[in-house]
Amino acid sequence: MSTEPDATSAPPGQLPVVTPARVLAGISLAVPVVALLWVSSYASLTPKIGGVPFFYWYQILWIPVSALFTGSAYLLLNHDAKQRKAARRPGAAQDATGGAAR
Repeated sequence: MSTEPDATSAPPGQLPVVTPARVLAGISLAVPVVALLWVSSYASLTPKIGGVPFFYWYQILWIPVSALFTGSAYLLLNHDAKQRKAARRPGAAQDATGGAAR
């Protein structure tokens, strides 16, 4: 048995270091990188759109798609930061459980 704390566990009243929002933000940042670095998946001339080979329009399509993934990562991390700030407030644990703050 290890005496070291788990990365997902946290002291009472605090959020863990690894949260679902942070994991989703990391995944949403990794998706465009993987999609564009995996060149063999889009290294073809067909189908063409307006005479532009697939290889080129696929990469151009990823510009706005990457912006959407990056924006969603920003929103997830921003929401996570607000939760962490609220958890650090005095009496936040009582307010979250529905108890009256005294």
